[in-house]
Order: sequence, then C-alpha cells, then structure tokens
Amino acid sequence: MGAAERTEWRWMAAMLSLLGVMMTVIVVTSLAHALRPPSNVETIDPDTLHLAGEFVDSNLGSAREADGSVTVRLIAQQYSFVPECLTVPADTPIRFRITSADVVHGFLLIDTNINTMVVPGFVAEVRTRFTRPAEYALPCHEFCGLGHHGMWAHVTVIPRNQFPDLEPTGRLRCARH
Repeated sequence: MGAAERTEWRWMAAMLSLLGVMMTVIVVTSLAHALRPPSNVETIDPDTLHLAGEFVDSNLGSAREADGSVTVRLIAQQYSFVPECLTVPADTPIRFRITSADVVHGFLLIDTNINTMVVPGFVAEVRTRFTRPAEYALPCHEFCGLGHHGMWAHVTVIPRNQFPDLEPTGRLRCARH
C-alpha cells in the first residue's frame, strides 16, 4: 500500500469518525428533548383553564406583584384576546403570560420586539419593559380561522405614577371606545 492510499484511508477514517460523532449527538439530543423540552415549558389544560387556576376570568388583566413588577394574564381564543384591552405602567418590568383555549394563535406587539406563538395546552411567557407611554396594537399573527382578521387587542402604556395601586387580588383592564 502506497503513501497516497494510506492518506486516503486516514481521511476516510477521520470522516467516518466525525459522521459517527455527529449522529450520536443528534440521537442523544433528540431523545433528551423528547423526554424534557429544552425550555421552561408550562402546561395547562385548555378545556378547563376558564374554570380554575391562573387563567380564570377574575384573574385576567394587569396585576401588580409584591416586587413592584406587573404581570399581565390573557387568553387567546377564536377570534379574540381576553381581555382585549390592557393597561400597563411605563418603566416597570412587565411579564405577559398567555395561553390559548382552542388553536394556535400569535402574540405580537407592533413596533416592539415582542412576538411569540400561543399554543393550546402551554403557557407562553414574555418579559419586557416599556420606556415611555404609548399605545400598541396586538394582532394575532397566526392564522386561526375565518375570523382571524378581526382578532386584535390593545395595550396602553401609561406613566408609572398614574398606574393605580391595586389590591393584592385586583386586576386592571381598560375600556376601549
């Protein structure tokens, strides 16, 4: 066997070894992710989310937390967001917690980098901070059926000092004209 043949065999062995390592990584990560997804995935029963727990009607809207941040809970359902009008303070950490009652929906605040899918059976969470008062449109950007085009909500950001002091169980929603 000549020097050229030995070099070719070495390169083939190196490539087969690399291919074996890559295949092992693919198999191990796919099995691990099938058992435990890579992110913090919270599940919820879409059939009963209105009846008990975090997403009952009386718990939807904006709520001030003990640390001063604000948590906004809402439900996406064909063909509306509940509630459809939200008020949050500027210069405050905001946490949106969203779930779907029926099909896949989209959560997109126009003119921001806030964008996520809302999948039935899971809770999506988005964290942000608005720097100034503004009005934001919130359309569903995943086709969810024939009424999809009318699925809009609104987020109103008000000055921090105008955000009401809510009771621990108080929720704030705004009335849209």
